[in-house]
Amino acid sequence: MAGLSVEYLTRLEQGRDRNPSVQVLVSLADALRLTPDERIHLRHLAKVTSGGLALCPAATQAPARTVRPAVRALLDRLEPAPAALFNRLGEVIDHTTGFERLFGPIGLLDGDPPNLTRYVFTDVRARIAFPDWDKVADEQAAALKYETGADDSWAGELVDLLAFAAGEAFTGRLAASSGPPRQAPVQRVAHPRAGELRLARSRSTCSATTSASSSTCRPTPRPRRPSTASPAATPAPCARSAPEPFRLSAARPGSGPA
Repeated sequence: MAGLSVEYLTRLEQGRDRNPSVQVLVSLADALRLTPDERIHLRHLAKVTSGGLALCPAATQAPARTVRPAVRALLDRLEPAPAALFNRLGEVIDHTTGFERLFGPIGLLDGDPPNLTRYVFTDVRARIAFPDWDKVADEQAAALKYETGADDSWAGELVDLLAFAAGEAFTGRLAASSGPPRQAPVQRVAHPRAGELRLARSRSTCSATTSASSSTCRPTPRPRRPSTASPAATPAPCARSAPEPFRLSAARPGSGPA
């Protein structure tokens, strides 16, 4: 099975080998035809069994997951527009009720914590929700590589998880990225009830130690011909935040399909 000897599989089953390599896990996952979620669970079990997963990691290593009152106030001012705050791992730190109404039905908020990067690469619904999935995946891989360092153990754990669960779809994009993410000015979202939405986006970045990185989205009118350019959105003001860059994304869904 999976190119592994019966003897070795027996050692794994009996717990005599508690540190299988990633290649072994990949072989087992491929042979068992595991889904991305099942691959993630398998890798988690292997990490716990081998002692390689710190169940109580140092607080200083954790990505910021709290929101300052000023940033929360900014989100409140954006209501009822869909808006959310992301940390360097792509985790959804906070969001408006409008964001939940727009992105909740496509499954983006199902994780604990919700993570946009993980959703894009491991949730099959993402390829339906984002008609331009390839561009979204390129952007998310580039953002993860650009906004985290080589010594970032939390980012390293996420990279390993995505590499195992998504394979070449993630690792190829990560390797190809060599600079800041290129954010598409317009993003299409296929909402299960509202239909296809076209969201114009912009982003502004402030000091990583004092303020937030922000971007805004708004609906674009249906173009009369393919060459018609989408209008640019106005960047949201930067707000004081935690000592790491955040991404604040806001959108207002259109009244009908794009």
